[in-house]
Amino acid sequence: MQIIQDQVYAFSKNNKPATTAVPGEVLQFVTKDCFSNRITDETVTMATLDYGYDGANPAAGPVYVEGAQPGDVLVVDIYNIEVADEGTVATDDHCGPLFEGTPYRSKKVPIVDGMAQFNEVKFPINPMIGVIGTAPDGEDVIDGYVGAHGGNMDNHLITKGTRLYFPVRVPGALLQMGDVHAAMGDGELCGTGIEIPARITVRVGVLKNFELHWPVLETFGPEGRWYVNASGQEYNEAVMAAAKELQRLLMRITGWDATDTYMYMSLQSDVEISQGCKPCEVQLSLRIGTPKLSQFGPLVG
Repeated sequence: MQIIQDQVYAFSKNNKPATTAVPGEVLQFVTKDCFSNRITDETVTMATLDYGYDGANPAAGPVYVEGAQPGDVLVVDIYNIEVADEGTVATDDHCGPLFEGTPYRSKKVPIVDGMAQFNEVKFPINPMIGVIGTAPDGEDVIDGYVGAHGGNMDNHLITKGTRLYFPVRVPGALLQMGDVHAAMGDGELCGTGIEIPARITVRVGVLKNFELHWPVLETFGPEGRWYVNASGQEYNEAVMAAAKELQRLLMRITGWDATDTYMYMSLQSDVEISQGCKPCEVQLSLRIGTPKLSQFGPLVG
């Protein structure tokens, strides 16, 4: 199994691949926390950190996947996420609805036997990947930002046992990932989860010649669902993008017209906020989930 440890701070078609993989190969990405492991103790806060192009949300990679070409879809199965034994949650002066009057603070959160210890409260961890995606074919996108390529989606469903589908826009796709959280609530209200170094084990695949505009996530089991992930500077922009893509994909498999599909979505599809710590400059990230329709086949594929 190849182990990828190189770190990059933007999704870019110009990033030099850390390695090359073939479809079906299992890889392990070794990641730093979103602070580049620079908050060494609680005396260090985000006030002292350079959070620019080369300071935030480092991602391991990128990986050039053989056979992935523009117009294809990169498939990523998440096999495991192993986290360190301590993470960090922190506040800054511009992020989240309660930023006014909230001081800079860093808090170390121990992880013991799968449980996080926050002050006197213990709760189970749910390791998830905050930043994951492929390279855009246009301008670089800093790892802390989100877009149609993926990036900083901060979707707590991106965890062990899920499958992701990304549009391929450059040869080799250039997959990279990082910003693991041991736990994070929907919305990520103060702008951070339990930020933590990790080892992520995935399998990569390629779906040839499939039109996809935004990343899609698939969950499994009796309650398995499909989720279209989209973003925008404001809620209405993000929800319109996700709804249009879900509508298009559902129409393709069901044969329904746009209006019937729209009505069905209103009955069975849920809008969920992934990351919405406004007024932070990072775009709002959301997902629209819909039940699997076994009689029609997969939404993507």
